[in-house]
Amino acid sequence: MFAAGNDLVSLMEEFAPSARALPGDVTGLQWGDLQRRVPAVLLALDFSAGVLEEALQSGAPFVITHHPFLYSPLKSLDLSRGRDALVVRALKDDITLYCAHTNLDVASRGVSDALGWKLGLREMQSLHTVGSEQFLKLVVFVPEGYEGQVRDALADAGAGWIGNYSHCTYQLLGTGTFMPREGSSPFIGATGELEKAREYRLETILSLDRREEVLKALISAHPYEEVAYDLYTLANEGESWGLGRVGMLEKPLPLQELARMCRELLEAPCLKFFGDPKAVVQKVAVMGGSGGMYLENALQSGAQVLVTGDVRFHEAQKAAERGLYLVDAGHEETEQPIIPVLGEYLKKRIAEQGYETKVILSGQKSVLWRIPDR
Repeated sequence: MFAAGNDLVSLMEEFAPSARALPGDVTGLQWGDLQRRVPAVLLALDFSAGVLEEALQSGAPFVITHHPFLYSPLKSLDLSRGRDALVVRALKDDITLYCAHTNLDVASRGVSDALGWKLGLREMQSLHTVGSEQFLKLVVFVPEGYEGQVRDALADAGAGWIGNYSHCTYQLLGTGTFMPREGSSPFIGATGELEKAREYRLETILSLDRREEVLKALISAHPYEEVAYDLYTLANEGESWGLGRVGMLEKPLPLQELARMCRELLEAPCLKFFGDPKAVVQKVAVMGGSGGMYLENALQSGAQVLVTGDVRFHEAQKAAERGLYLVDAGHEETEQPIIPVLGEYLKKRIAEQGYETKVILSGQKSVLWRIPDR
């Protein structure tokens, strides 16, 4: 059986939760039908006419991109405009488009991790932290004999996980009281009579990101018509996430050699770099896409060079003044390494869930800049 679009979205949420996207960002479904079964999914950095043709020829009705195609709500569709016409054609051909933008940038194993791995960086850490995991304490009261099924449902929904341990709860047996009123359908007890029931107070921990899923599972598994529960905000420190990475090359390299390595590994024909070509570097900051605004973060990290794309003139001037070397390999070139990483993840998770959906990596590249022939 093939996975449905919603199944693929769930897997993407595991890899790059949309709740972690930067404020105001566009991420998620762009258009299409998430209920349909998907024989193949196509992964690309951008959606284009070439990617649409590739999707049709490969039998992939579901396309996942890094960059959104629609950045703002459509107010009209003018078929004389290329982008509008492409949207209409994709809809006519039943192509669904889903994007993971800044949530994929900040994800563990995301855009900058993939870039760092491509360059062989070790001991990578986040360059600019933008958020951290928040935790809640859930307390629920469960009639004796049903605590096991409620605990299992909570664990399956993501509650009660601490490190490599699951089903982490604390339970205490006590007496609960309630009086069913007119219109109620009590699990135990009679209308108008005070009921005393042996109940467990069940406590567990959950990530704020999992709140809706956990509460839905709780209500579904709990036998009572009205479920009594409390949620408390915790101060526990959890996983943090951020933009860019900083790490160490396996061995020091002259700056010019690093630039050459980036050009070859990233297939970046328009690469340019700034700094003393013979200067030896080992601590490297990387930022997939446009990273010029994070020069200060690179300097504070102790990096000797920042590898990124789209560096502007005044950003380069600032780097020169502060003694930070730069390698500008291009926006797309520094993001392309995420596609095979995401592909391997989806192939593995789709197989684990028993689906037969194929994962296809796009061969399309939107080459915007060229070097003239000499």
